[in-house]
Amino acid sequence: MHRKSTLFTLVSAALSVGVAPQALAAGFALHEQGASGLGNAYAGAAAAAEDATTVWWNPAGMARLAPGKHFSLGGTYIAPSTTFNNGASVPAALSNPAKTGSGGDAGQNKFVPSAFFATDVTPEWNFGVGITVPFGLATKYDSDWIGRFQGVESKVETVNVNPVFSYKASEHVSLGGGISYQEGKIDLLSAVNYSVIAFSAGGAGALGAVGGPGVEGQNKTTLSGHAWGYNFGLLFDLARATRVGIHYRSSLSYTLQGSTSFSNRPALLAAGLPDSDVQLNLKTPDSLAFSAVHQFNERWQLLADATLTRWSTIQQLPLVRTSGTQSGATLDTLTFNFRDVWRYSAGASCQMSSALRLKAGIAYDQAPVPDAATRSVRLPDQDRTWFAIGAAYQFRPRDKVDLGYSYVTVKDADINNNQTASGKGIVNGTYSATIHLFGVQYQHTF
Repeated sequence: MHRKSTLFTLVSAALSVGVAPQALAAGFALHEQGASGLGNAYAGAAAAAEDATTVWWNPAGMARLAPGKHFSLGGTYIAPSTTFNNGASVPAALSNPAKTGSGGDAGQNKFVPSAFFATDVTPEWNFGVGITVPFGLATKYDSDWIGRFQGVESKVETVNVNPVFSYKASEHVSLGGGISYQEGKIDLLSAVNYSVIAFSAGGAGALGAVGGPGVEGQNKTTLSGHAWGYNFGLLFDLARATRVGIHYRSSLSYTLQGSTSFSNRPALLAAGLPDSDVQLNLKTPDSLAFSAVHQFNERWQLLADATLTRWSTIQQLPLVRTSGTQSGATLDTLTFNFRDVWRYSAGASCQMSSALRLKAGIAYDQAPVPDAATRSVRLPDQDRTWFAIGAAYQFRPRDKVDLGYSYVTVKDADINNNQTASGKGIVNGTYSATIHLFGVQYQHTF
């Protein structure tokens, strides 16, 4: 099994990175990059340039920061609830008839951290770096649930290091960009229907040899790898009180390598179902954001954003064996058939005093899952709406704290995933989910 690199281990330990819960943006992306934007539902993120988090949202915004060094450290505690309501699911052939549970609450509470630094190098040039968790996923069902052969546990972990530069072309225009080095790890756990595998291979005789119906175990796969990407942005004044930000973040092409193993495997199936090394190629989506900030008057600021994410880069993901007698064979194929989606948000901030600013926002986030037939138990995604509030308090001239809260409602997600041909049954029903987000961030300027 391939281990995480030293960089991934050290950064994860330093930031206390946990596995991110059910993704809080479309697909398995995480939108929680810095907590200062949470109170506005991240409206206007590519144009706000209010602190060092602009390193992620639009590096051109560093040119708008006050002279000096800016450091931000914070994170978001995410508390999701995801439950499956069984409809007309069909248990896998020859499986244990007593194991037909609904899976329990598949959501897991986790903390997603981030850290940013930005400084001026010359009057025109700025440098910054961000350490973030841009993708994450965690779903975990009870081991006896009816859809266990399609998935029991799924985890995605990432750490992204993003050094950037910005250039102030004039008082009204700035440019910025940088590169990203990202490390990723995927863990997949599912039940294995040994009875149906034996029957398919050798009929009733083989079924009897492994112990008859209801014989099952688990398959665990762990993969890790790294990838490179880039981002660049433009920030400009559209009018005296209005500025616009445009930001592009590239896709990253992963070659994830690791191992797969089987538990409780009958001796009869050992040769045909061996443990081995495996590989999975994954191309993450790129994104393009359009943001605007309008200073309505001395107290009120209005924000808006529209972001396109090209999830169509992810269709089918073959998991291929790379060692042993079956090297080159496909162990499994993760099917998503994702489509491109938009996220829209709007927000407002009110400067209550020289020290206190209040925030509010709303967002609508489309899901890339096209229909119930392709919705996966590993990622039962659906469109969601954010309702956000927050506050920023400048408690010392060089120190500020941001607090944010968002309540995310998720549209009920129908599923009708038919995998009877591979002995995994039909998962049919509806997912219900809600999410609470609590963010805190400390900003220091020196």
